[in-house]
Amino acid sequence: MGVLSVNLAENSYDIVIERGALASLGQRCRAVGLKGVAAVITNSTVAALYGKDVQKALEAAGFSVAFIEIPDGEEYKNSATLNQVYDALLAAGVDRGSFVVALGGGVVGDVAGYAAATWMRGIPFVQVPTTLLAQVDSSVGGKTGIDHPKGKNLIGAFYQPRLVLIDVETLATLDRRQFCAGLAEVIKYGIAIDPLLFEFIEANCDAILAMQPDVLIEIISRSCQIKAQVVEQDEKEAGLRAILNYGHTLGHAFESLSGYRVLVHGEAVAIGMVLAARVSTAEGLCNHEDVVRITTLITRCGLPVETPLFDRQQLIHAVAADKKSKGGCITFICNRGIGMYAMRYHTPEELLVLSGLEA
Repeated sequence: MGVLSVNLAENSYDIVIERGALASLGQRCRAVGLKGVAAVITNSTVAALYGKDVQKALEAAGFSVAFIEIPDGEEYKNSATLNQVYDALLAAGVDRGSFVVALGGGVVGDVAGYAAATWMRGIPFVQVPTTLLAQVDSSVGGKTGIDHPKGKNLIGAFYQPRLVLIDVETLATLDRRQFCAGLAEVIKYGIAIDPLLFEFIEANCDAILAMQPDVLIEIISRSCQIKAQVVEQDEKEAGLRAILNYGHTLGHAFESLSGYRVLVHGEAVAIGMVLAARVSTAEGLCNHEDVVRITTLITRCGLPVETPLFDRQQLIHAVAADKKSKGGCITFICNRGIGMYAMRYHTPEELLVLSGLEA
C-alpha cells in the first residue's frame, strides 16, 4: 500500500495508491469524517464495471448510496450535464451533510468535483479515478469544472477532495487508446520536471504498455508525488502550477476545435508537447536531439505526433481563449532540455510561428 499526502493546511488530504483499494472506500470515507448520503457520480461504462463494488464498500461502512450517471465523453462535460447532476442530487436528498464520490475518468472527476463545489455552496467529495489520466493528473490538485463551447475548462473552481483513492486494478478494464492517452500526462512530468521519470519511461516502455503492476504503481506514484509537490507550493495556479500545463496550450486548442470527438485529451496533449518542444528549440532552450527523443518516446507510447489541419484563424482564436491568456499573451510552458521547464510569453500568432505551424 502507498499513501501520499497533499499538504494544504485545512485542505490537506491523502492519496491512496494500491491494488484492490476499492474495497476500503467506505472505511476510508468514514476515517476522514464523511457522513450522510454518498452520491456516486459516474457513467454507464464505469458503473457496469465497478458500481456494485463501490456500493458494497460504502454500504458496509453504513452509508446510504445514490448513483448518478452522466454520459461518457468530453463532449458532455458541459452545463447541460451539470444541470442534470444538480437535478439528481436534489432528487436523492443530497444535503450539506452528504458527500459526492467521483467514480470514473477525468470528465467524471471534473463534473462531479464542480458539482460538489457548487451544490449548496460546497459539499465534500472523494475522487476514485479509474483511468490512468485521471489517476496521474486530473484527480489530484482540486481543479474542477466544465467546458464552454468556446474553450476547454473555462468554467470551474479550485476545490480540493477529501480523499483520492487509486485502485490500479481498474486499469485492467481500460481500453488501449485511453491507457496510452494517460501516458501523455506521465511523459509531461518527465519532460518538464523530472528527467529520471522520463528515463524510467524510456527504459520500461514495453513493461508499461504491458501494464505490469509494479511499473504502473511506480509511474502513478511518481506522477502524484510531482503534482502534489507543485500544488502544495501553488494551490490556485498563481504562478508555479502553470508548469503542469506543458503541452496543454496548443493541445487544448486542437481538442476544442475537434469538438472533443476526434482527439481524446491525452492525444491532443501529446501533439501539444511535440509543438512545445519545437517552440523551446526556437527559444534556444533545448536542441534537436531533445525534440527527437521526446517525439520518439511519445510515438513508442502509442500517441500521435502529427498536427491536425485546422483553419489558421480558428486556431488563433482557440489559443487566445486559453485560461493562461492575459493581455493578449499566453503564459507558455517550454522545456529546458529534458527534465526542466521555462516560462515564456507569446501571442497566439507568435506561437504558431515558433512551433512551425506557420512558416
